[in-house]
Amino acid sequence: MFSFQKGIRKMPMYQPNSHRNLRLDVGAGGQILDLETAIKDGILGGGGGLVCAGVTEKLDLKKMIEELESIEVPSVFICPISLDPMQDPVTLCTGQTYERSNILKWFSLGHCTCPTTMQELWDDTVTPNRTLQQLIYSWFSQKYLAMKKRSEDVLGRATELLDSLKKVKGQARVQTLKELRHVVVAHSMAKKTVMDKGGVALISTLLGPFTTHAVGSEVIGILVNLDLDLPSKANLRQPAKISLVVDMLNEGSIETKINCTKLIEMLIGRKDLGSENVSSLSLLAGLLRLVKDKRHPNGVLAGLGLLNTICLDESVRNSVVSIGAVPPLVELLPGLNNECLELALHILEVLSTIPEGRLALKDCANTIPNVVKFLMSKSESCTQLALSILWAVCNLAPEECAALAVEAGLAAKLLLVIQSGCNPVLKQRSVELLKLCSLNYTATIFISKCKLSRTIE
Repeated sequence: MFSFQKGIRKMPMYQPNSHRNLRLDVGAGGQILDLETAIKDGILGGGGGLVCAGVTEKLDLKKMIEELESIEVPSVFICPISLDPMQDPVTLCTGQTYERSNILKWFSLGHCTCPTTMQELWDDTVTPNRTLQQLIYSWFSQKYLAMKKRSEDVLGRATELLDSLKKVKGQARVQTLKELRHVVVAHSMAKKTVMDKGGVALISTLLGPFTTHAVGSEVIGILVNLDLDLPSKANLRQPAKISLVVDMLNEGSIETKINCTKLIEMLIGRKDLGSENVSSLSLLAGLLRLVKDKRHPNGVLAGLGLLNTICLDESVRNSVVSIGAVPPLVELLPGLNNECLELALHILEVLSTIPEGRLALKDCANTIPNVVKFLMSKSESCTQLALSILWAVCNLAPEECAALAVEAGLAAKLLLVIQSGCNPVLKQRSVELLKLCSLNYTATIFISKCKLSRTIE
């Protein structure tokens, strides 16, 4: 502990108030409560074992605090030092209460003051606050048992719904699936129950060539919220099931379209990319429509993500170009957020590796001006992708495209890349592209076209 100088007058040691006099602000509508009323009325959790009626084993406070981490805790239960709920509260002579381990650590560092008030302490005694400890334990017990009860109710309901699916048909099946989807989305424990009870296999049987879209959209809404194992994914990759998902991607509501996109993304592996179902024009067209619908940013992100994955397979890239994907992707670029922008640039960069893709990029009037904007304006990754696209286009038709690029301000941007701290590969590509752009100009004209200052010259 710490010592006090002789001669300092000792003041009376703080005596903790009884629970009849201590008043608490529990943070519920500003209501002030004394402990006796709080315990009697159960507002802070009840007392005398009433909250824990029917529970034979003593609940562990530390475990309860950990499992209720996200719940809002009354401020009076919080240690002012750690800002965590107290498990062993002790009170100083100043009347302030702290978690025992925290205040003892404060003392061990040589402090002889109250951390909250910074008053110099006249007594180093710490007094256990049993009343507050009982309240903390009772309050957390009540919340913990209520949470457990809700979990048991949810798990029981999930099991009931799975059993019902084996019997019901028609509209009753749709309603059962809808309720199960809501349960799975809202409660993580319900997901585990569905998987443990064979729910994935049961629900997957409802997808087939004769499945209505009403049933299919609910099934897919459940599946995208589960952690599917390899056998489940293999089962769902059956052509009839994938065909239904693609149909709903094209014809369903925006929520259904997004879920269909996410499910296909979950199901496909690298070896599946070139398969007939994944490379079908119907799927690609559906994704393109989803990406073009700027009213729904989540749909744009999901669509770009799956399109980017599909484009990893070289055999699919020509199909993506053939459905006219390049111009709308180019037009989308200026309005995309950073995550979507990087995906879109990556798709265009991959498409620029095939002749058809390069030609489509060259023929799109806004390719060069839109892509130039993202040099040195976003991430280094975006700069790298933009450079690769511009190199492919300008190299295809130097005389035509280099002039357009210079007018769009490419040369000045390239100089910024060269002078920046970017990696050497980017700098080298910038130098090569700058040379390509300057071929059709004299030095004087090129400098004036670039609108460079004397310093840069």
